[in-house]
Amino acid sequence: MFFYTPIMLAKRFATLDLLSQGRSICGLGIGWSKDEYQASNIPFKDRGERANEFIQALKKIWIDDVVEFKGKYYNIPASKVYPKPIQKPHIPVYLGGFSPNTFSRIVKYDINGWLGVVGGPLEYLENTIKAIKEQASQADKNPDNFPVIILTYPNVSEDQSSSDKDKNRFPLYGGIDEVGSDIQRIKGMGVDHIIFGYNFSPIGKDVAKMIDISKQLSHFAK
Repeated sequence: MFFYTPIMLAKRFATLDLLSQGRSICGLGIGWSKDEYQASNIPFKDRGERANEFIQALKKIWIDDVVEFKGKYYNIPASKVYPKPIQKPHIPVYLGGFSPNTFSRIVKYDINGWLGVVGGPLEYLENTIKAIKEQASQADKNPDNFPVIILTYPNVSEDQSSSDKDKNRFPLYGGIDEVGSDIQRIKGMGVDHIIFGYNFSPIGKDVAKMIDISKQLSHFAK
């Protein structure tokens, strides 16, 4: 998020919200690569504190008629900043990340929810979702107010059958029924929205095939 100023990013998302008739979603992440920070001339140190200010400033730009923000890293003099998004009170903001600081930031600043990805055992994903809900409860906030969006990379093989040899298979790899079973399990964890990505799949360049597989998998998420 830090590779933009809050005003620049807010205006871009507000414009997108207008063009999409109120359907934009803002997904943010602090990032992990020191090289990216260095290339963008942004200090890698204290990025957590910087994120806290960025999120607060972003919301004020979308909500307040006269925007004013004074922080350690970002300062906005009393200004009128347009356009304003269609969605009220502001465009939904989802924060990605896997550290405890990310989860506490989501709860503390009432971010709309968590943007996660399946990158290992599904038990890890389930524990992460529980951790976010528990932090919300500890802060006397409704856990249901923090929805979860999960990015998945299904890799469906032609072999539609399950077998004992696949007990240790990687999540979302296998026949349609095996991958579908994983989707059902993810949905049962309280995930509100599942995104299918095919960047790492052999069908990643076949649009028709991607649409067909997505339609088949979507039935498991109902």
